[in-house]
Formats: sequence, C-alpha cells, structure tokens
Amino acid sequence: MRLLLGALLTLLSQLALAVLPAPVLQALRSADIPPSAISVVVQSVEGGPARISHRAKQPMNPASVMKLVTTYAALDTLGPAYSWRTELLATVTPRDGVLDGDLYIRGSGDPALSMEQFWLLLRELRSRGIRDIRGDVITDRSRYALLAHDPGAFDNEPLAPYNVGPDALLLAHNALRIRLQPTEGGAPVLWSEPPLDGVQIDNRVQLVAGDCGDWKDTLFAAVQPAGNGALTLQISGRYARDCGERIWNVAPLPHADFFARALRAMWAELGGRITGRVREGVVPINAAVLGGIDSPPLAEVIRDINKYSNNVMARQLFLALSPSGVPADTVGAAAGVRAWAAQRNLPLPSLVMDNGSGLSRTERLSAYDLAALLRRAWASPVMPEFVSSMPVLAVDGTLRRRLKTSPLAGQAHLKTGSLADTRSIAGYVLDRNGQRVLMVAWLNHPNAKRAQPVLEALLEWVWNGNPQPLPTTD
Repeated sequence: MRLLLGALLTLLSQLALAVLPAPVLQALRSADIPPSAISVVVQSVEGGPARISHRAKQPMNPASVMKLVTTYAALDTLGPAYSWRTELLATVTPRDGVLDGDLYIRGSGDPALSMEQFWLLLRELRSRGIRDIRGDVITDRSRYALLAHDPGAFDNEPLAPYNVGPDALLLAHNALRIRLQPTEGGAPVLWSEPPLDGVQIDNRVQLVAGDCGDWKDTLFAAVQPAGNGALTLQISGRYARDCGERIWNVAPLPHADFFARALRAMWAELGGRITGRVREGVVPINAAVLGGIDSPPLAEVIRDINKYSNNVMARQLFLALSPSGVPADTVGAAAGVRAWAAQRNLPLPSLVMDNGSGLSRTERLSAYDLAALLRRAWASPVMPEFVSSMPVLAVDGTLRRRLKTSPLAGQAHLKTGSLADTRSIAGYVLDRNGQRVLMVAWLNHPNAKRAQPVLEALLEWVWNGNPQPLPTTD
C-alpha cells in the first residue's frame, strides 16, 4: 500500500512539473515553494485551449486580485456612469444666515468622498447664506446596516488605513494625511489634513541620517485623551533626512468621531458655527434638500480601487451590490454578486466573498473561475473601462516600479495581490506576437514573500508568446 501511495505521489509530482514552464519551476525551487502551492491559467482572450492550466479549479485565497470580481460585477451591474450622492437637508427654512433647527447629512456609501469634495458641499451651504446651525447636525448612515468592524482584527494594525471598514458617510477614507518635511533642526515638521476639531499632534519624531528604506515601518501613532473631549495624536519614531517630504496616512479615529471633528473644523474655517451636537439619526420624510454633491463616476472610482489596490473603497463598492431599498450588508452584497453571475450565465462555483477587497483570510476563488470572468469581461461593453482600471506594468499604480527595463514594460494590464502567505497576479498581456492573452496565477504558501520571481518568470513566458498548450493538471 505504501509503495502504491508513493508511486501515486511521484506521478502527481511529475504531472505538475510537466505543466509548468521550466523558468517557473526553477523560480519555485529557488523560493522553496512546491508546484502544488500554485494555480495558473494562461489562455487567449478569445478562448480555446489553455496554454497553461495547472490546478486551475482549486479554490485558493486570491488576496487583492479579488477586487477584479468586485469591480467588474459593479461595472457590469451599475454601469460606468453610476455615482453616489451625499446630501444636506433640513426641515426648517434658513433665514438671515441662520438654520434654526437641525441639519441632516445623508450618506449613500460614496467610496470617493474626499476632503475637497466635502469642502465644496459645505461651501454650497455657505453660498446659500447659511452661517449658524443652531440645532444638531444629524448624520444619516442608514444606507448601511450596522456593520461590526474591528480594524485591528486582521493583522493587529488598527491605525493602518488599509484596515478601515466601510461606512455610509465615509470621508477621506477615514484617514488623516500627515505630511513630514525634514528641517535643519532635530525633528521634521508635521502637519495634517483634513483639520480635526479638538485634535492636536504631538510631534516626537526624530530626524536621523541614513537611507530612507521602509520609512513607514519606523513611525508610530497613538491617540491619547487630552481632557474636555480633546485628543492628542502622538507621532513618534525615526525619519531619515534622505526621505525628503513624504505623506503618511493613518486612521486614528472611529468613523463617526472622525467625520464630526472634520465637519466642525471645516465649517469653522468657512466662517460658520454649530451650536448643537453632531450625532447619528435618520432624515425625516419632510426634509428638504439644501445641497448635494455627486461622486466621480464608477469608471473613475474603479481606477482608484484597482490601480492602487484601495481596500476601503473596494469594501464600499462591494456593499453597493447589496439589494437596493434595504440597508446594505456583506451577506446581501455576496448574494448580489451571485445573482449577477447567474444572470450572466457565468458559473463561479469556487467563489467565496466576505468583503470584496481580498483583505481576508476566508475569501476564495479558483484560477479557472477568474479566467472565465476575464474572458467574459473582454467581450463585454464595459471592457475598455474595466481593463483601463488595472495597473499598467512598469507604468502606473502598484506596478509602476516592476520590470521597468524589461520588454514587458507597458505590455500588460494586471492586478496584483499579497498577503503574508499569498501572492497573486491576474489580467491581460499583449505578447510579443501581438496576441492578447489572459493570465491568472496565485500561490498560497508560507514562503509566498519569496514568490515575486515566480510570477515574473511566468509573465516573461506568457509575453514570449508560447502558443503550444502544456499538459493540464486540474
């Protein structure tokens, strides 16, 4: 029995070796990653026999490549021109610069409500002559169900901006943008945007000599109470002079507190006053609209999501796929994606989604299923918007520094992903013969951090235009 089992394992190993190109196998050996840890599909965008199909139907964690499912489903469902609207409303008519009642701010889940956009919205209110708000400001987040989210649960980094959860009134990605500028003295100058009422920065950063390197890893942030509702954001650590001027994003506060403090500070800068509290509630049916602002169209939003792998924007977009008319939640969003796939006759049996961003331990997808989605997307009316949302190899987004001196530079639109035990890549490559090819590859293994040469070797093999299919191992 043992001899039979050993022979079977040897045969499976030989089959795996037969299906992967020699440079990929060499890179896997160098990284100490077995062929059984990687899934690959390479195929013409027109379909036909796969050039490579290795463990293609095995569900695996795709990391941020899952964003391709979320963005294509949204683009195909909602349309490239879809936008979100944030509104200001009241139940009383402003007079003589005074709103003698409550102001309501209704969110719709806009993934791209920036500080600049919010300033324009508040400026519209000031242009109507309103200066004093003598009631409360009531924020309506009812478009989303109450979503429990622990920002430190994923990797014990609660202030990391990529760990921000979704919110129906998400402002500036709920992140504080801290600018660091070296000086001739002993500490860099720090300043931040957006302004936050009652929040002061305690700068304890030391300016040091040496290479810039992974400069973010040497900085630390902590929030401390300062009395009477005020807070101190203490920034400490070391910052190399050679780094020059940089921007560091942190997410120090819960959504409601961040929004309230930003609102008060920005309204005060515009010369306005708020007498009451900023609290949560629901817009009454008799409220009249005082102003509103629309997000950029979805085609632009997904460019930010895919080119820069923005997790919080992907979470927001995922929730937009939940059924309308009810508070959005992740269960409804996942059901919405499945309903869309069924309507498009696009079976995705391996698909498991929990937030749509890929920043997850539980999301799963097979290379075979994503390849089917990429073929469908290539033939769809929204193909130009979808493809252009991906980073261009060696040109922009998360791939701007990859393979810059290779003939591959500029020849591929690809989405990448990485977690501690995952590396992934998927998208479209224009090979040296002028043929458009789709590729999907990801691996789950403790040595995933060594896997970049593996994926680059595969990319080069695809670009070289090897047309003969290799034996499949599915």
